[in-house]
Amino acid sequence: MARPPAYPLIATDLDGTLLRRGDTVSARSRAALVRAAGAGARHIVVTGRPVPQVRHLLLELDYQGLAVCGQGAQVYDAGDNAIVSSVTLDRELADVALGKIEAEVGEVFAAVNQDGMEGLMLMEPGYEMPHPTLPAVRVADRAELWSEPINKVLMRHASLSDDELAEAARSAADGLVTVTMAGPGTVELQPVGVTKATGLALAAARMGIAPESTIAFGDMPNDIPMFHWAGYGVAMANAHEELKAVADEITTSNEEDGIAVVLERLFA
Repeated sequence: MARPPAYPLIATDLDGTLLRRGDTVSARSRAALVRAAGAGARHIVVTGRPVPQVRHLLLELDYQGLAVCGQGAQVYDAGDNAIVSSVTLDRELADVALGKIEAEVGEVFAAVNQDGMEGLMLMEPGYEMPHPTLPAVRVADRAELWSEPINKVLMRHASLSDDELAEAARSAADGLVTVTMAGPGTVELQPVGVTKATGLALAAARMGIAPESTIAFGDMPNDIPMFHWAGYGVAMANAHEELKAVADEITTSNEEDGIAVVLERLFA
């Protein structure tokens, strides 16, 4: 009888975790995931990127399963090329939350990810993309951000650090939205209660896999709920200190194939 895999489900963030510079996945990481699949494990991507910004990467990986996108707001079936679950952020509530945050910290610059398979990223004047390779559309004013249903709002501030902006946003908009820090220059507002953990829990339930059977890899505070949900959490060496503090293990950086280092050990 074949030995069961160490963890039947491998949940990986993308940016700063599985992906290296230039949005690439190394040959070593690909081989480690193939080896794990050969042992019976399943890989699930859990990313802050919305579906339209991740579909091309999944195609390059020949990825056929479920993926959690949009900070947990979307569950996408790559094999069927369809969104199977989506939670939108009330646009009036988002506008109110931004107003409350600005009352505390001064002007912020915002962008939104629209809902759906073809949803656009819209940016108001003053917002600068932290990830310049992702497609985005500049609009004339904030009111245009609310033209279509959205999954989340992204914010930047001229002088506050990401940590400072996230802390101020949580205080000002408590109870209205979920605030996450998803990467350098990326503080986000999502529907209340929506996190990577809620999206992963939904996808795992569809796959019939329990939390304790899941190993999760990440690099930013938005991965903390996923680490709390999963049976084992691995932070990259380049991870934010808040995530390292709750991790079960710290591996090498994304540029040094940190995911492969762990999977090669588990699925040797």
